Amino acid sequence: MTVAARPRTRAVFVAALIAVLSSSVAACGSSGAPGGGRDGGASGGPEVAWEEPAAYSYTLTSTTQVLAGTFRVSVRDGAVTSAEGLDADSRRRTRELTGRVPTIGALLEMLRTARSEGADTAEARYAADGHPVRITLDWSENAIDDEALYVISSYRPAPQR
Repeated sequence: MTVAARPRTRAVFVAALIAVLSSSVAACGSSGAPGGGRDGGASGGPEVAWEEPAAYSYTLTSTTQVLAGTFRVSVRDGAVTSAEGLDADSRRRTRELTGRVPTIGALLEMLRTARSEGADTAEARYAADGHPVRITLDWSENAIDDEALYVISSYRPAPQR
């Protein structure tokens, strides 16, 4: 890849990230079955189909330029109902990016998009119940600033009503 192509790759990555985060309503209703793609759904064990519940909470640690920090996220009916930054930088980012902290479904949609568009890295690790615990994306290994790492922890489905 030429140096001239790098800004375009970065712009495509940022545009894709913003589009997926902005369209989380459409992505949240889809199931997040792991697998497919180059990593084969790497989980350290057999794959388990995971369907995004209607309500849950989780902690997201993100290392992207668009959304960097650690956030406590609550989701209901496929939409983020609250996102709290867990440190000063994350709190600032939460204010700046109101409505842009993704659901797990939106993160899985980002992974599917990266795989379908031939990203150099589009990998995920899954918990025993099938929800992702780590998603790693790199649209072009020769470009800078297009890498993304999402670590999902403290995932808790809400009790059924």
